[in-house]
Amino acid sequence: MKRKERNPIIVLSVLFFLILLCFFVSLNLGYIGLGPLDVVKTIFGAGTDQQQLILFEFRLPRMVLALLIGAGLAIAGAVLQGITQNDLADPGIIGINTGAGLAVVLFIFFFQGSITSLNTLSIFVMPFAALIGGSLAALLIYLLAWKDGISPMRLILVGIGINAALGAVLIVFQLKMNPDDFMQATIWLSGSIWGADWRYVLTIIPWVVLLIPLAIIRATKLNALTLGDDVATGIGVAVERERRILLAISVALAGSCVAVGGGIAFLGLVAPHIARKIIGVNHQLMLPATALIGALLLLIADTIGRNVLGSSEIPVGLVVSAIGGLYFIYLLIKVNRKK
Repeated sequence: MKRKERNPIIVLSVLFFLILLCFFVSLNLGYIGLGPLDVVKTIFGAGTDQQQLILFEFRLPRMVLALLIGAGLAIAGAVLQGITQNDLADPGIIGINTGAGLAVVLFIFFFQGSITSLNTLSIFVMPFAALIGGSLAALLIYLLAWKDGISPMRLILVGIGINAALGAVLIVFQLKMNPDDFMQATIWLSGSIWGADWRYVLTIIPWVVLLIPLAIIRATKLNALTLGDDVATGIGVAVERERRILLAISVALAGSCVAVGGGIAFLGLVAPHIARKIIGVNHQLMLPATALIGALLLLIADTIGRNVLGSSEIPVGLVVSAIGGLYFIYLLIKVNRKK
């Protein structure tokens, strides 16, 4: 039975409305609760000093960060799945996130000496360090996977191996940190936007605002690549050139998001799959839907992590991994059944 086509404008509008709804609900929730009326009054400048502090200095920056990081990682995953022609591709699975995280830890270890000594300039430099680390990881994966071209399955398998190797190196440098920095690095690498402020928002905005539209602009090329290298070449697409450009966009998005949000895995795997199910495989429509779904999922995960244990907090990356891990197992079972 043919699936009924959904109106993309309606789908995108519903997703945007859900983000607004979740955003408002999340503003009300936390260790110190704020009622809906208090939130509205505070937004318009009529709240108390305490309410303004809670809303504008603690909740709003991390919620905006959740939206930006969610959208960025989701698009990175969608692009990676498109260029590898593999539905199981994700920056957190094949080593790009780990490479970016390792570069940030090395930057802190050698140039800062301590995570607590990070200043504003260092925070703005971290995405560039993450970009270098993610790019080197991607280059290493690309070179090792190359054999008369790139096989999607070989790229995934090599990426998983590189991810494990970089993870081991990362642990070595973590163990050389002092106990306080070790704990902070561990929490951050598990995926945490705790303690975020507006400096981190300003750090990631240029990357997300520039790279997501760039990925959407190249959606037609991505559509061609998903048809296979032979077909894409036949219709005039420079396959390897486009693959490298799109891979660079994916790496830059993943690296910048890791720099401020830590190692949030599986989001780039789950969001594109949901988008394809509700809006189709055309990347010109699927990529905007993916960005909205990624933002929504991470905002929900952050809200759950902040509130499920009361005064304690669960890193958002663990909440996403709990959801994404189950979905990953489902995909593996689905792939095996098709075989």
